[in-house]
Amino acid sequence: MRKGAVTIDKGGVEISSNLLSGVSLPAAVVHEAPLAHNLEWMQRFADAHGAQLAPHGKTTMTPALFQCQLQAGAWGITLATAPQCRAAFANGVTRLLMANQLVGQANMAIIASLVEQGATFYCVVDSQENVRQLGRFFAERGLTLSVLIEVGVTGGRCGCRTQQQILSLAEIIADEPALLLAGLEGYEGVVHGDNPEAGIRAYAKYLVDVAVELEAAGRFTEKNPLVTASGSAWYDVIAEAFDGALQQGSFTPILRPGCYVVHDHGLYREAQSAVLSRRPDLQQGLKPALEVFAQVQSLPEPGLAIMALGKRDIGHDQLPIALRRYREAGTPAQRLSVAGWEVTHIMDQHTFVRLPDDGQDVKIGDIVAFGASHPCLTFDKWRQLLLVDDALNVKEHLATCF
Repeated sequence: MRKGAVTIDKGGVEISSNLLSGVSLPAAVVHEAPLAHNLEWMQRFADAHGAQLAPHGKTTMTPALFQCQLQAGAWGITLATAPQCRAAFANGVTRLLMANQLVGQANMAIIASLVEQGATFYCVVDSQENVRQLGRFFAERGLTLSVLIEVGVTGGRCGCRTQQQILSLAEIIADEPALLLAGLEGYEGVVHGDNPEAGIRAYAKYLVDVAVELEAAGRFTEKNPLVTASGSAWYDVIAEAFDGALQQGSFTPILRPGCYVVHDHGLYREAQSAVLSRRPDLQQGLKPALEVFAQVQSLPEPGLAIMALGKRDIGHDQLPIALRRYREAGTPAQRLSVAGWEVTHIMDQHTFVRLPDDGQDVKIGDIVAFGASHPCLTFDKWRQLLLVDDALNVKEHLATCF
């Protein structure tokens, strides 16, 4: 919420409009320019491959970003749980793809309410028991539920393990008047091994082949059945498998990356490098848009800085990376060096940084921008993030709904 040039921080305190002066830190920050780049880049990629984009909303659970993704051309938003779907729908998302099983009557009741209110909703199934439970519940509510059969892999997460299980489950779904078989769903991130790319290409082909077989057998009730997969690491491989094979039928191919919207400085930066090596025709690639700004809290001994930043503020799948440093009340143009800075340890509210021998200019209160790996685990620590421009002026506060 905004009051002219003033924004409200996550504790409800009025803050000034520049990160370097008056903003209570630490603060999670989304940079406006790379965000805009990423939104346009991924939508253009999906369009070029004849696919729809249903970004995984669990990454950010930020309604303002959902709206940005939809305005850029996204087909819908993917979610992981019934409460996440409820939160997205309450914030204007009407087409919801829950890439998970809908289990438990309380969760079914949430989704039934959304369908009654006009939501277009899909979830996945992989067992006869879940199909029977869903069929009975939604029949009693006088509703129909669109489901996708999840295609799994041995040793992976959920999903049918064999083609025969998939075909049998399709027959069982056909016996449930309240259920509509709308397509197939998969997730390639559960495919591992010595040669993951070959395994993922084989999995994607299998997903497509089974979809084509089911369509030929007339098993789908959706006019243009959905075939969907893709996390944030292998979307190019999935898109290539969908592009061509699915264009021959009446399918709706859907890609579901989520982390692309803000990218990162770790896991997905590495994955993006692999994408660009496989696809040198792609221009620029994604740009990291998410950072956490924090201040030097203590210089207790030579070569050590303690930052007012911890596990409660930033994801720590990998240790955060110091990116830039500023003086408090300085200007963005007056950057100070963080060369040789090494984060060695992170606690609940403190981060330990080993300083280089020449790091004598560090002062208490210096402001440091940190990058992290896996943006999901930074977003879920905040009730709001700050959208900033290149001058670090706060443009908007982005509320989350975890």
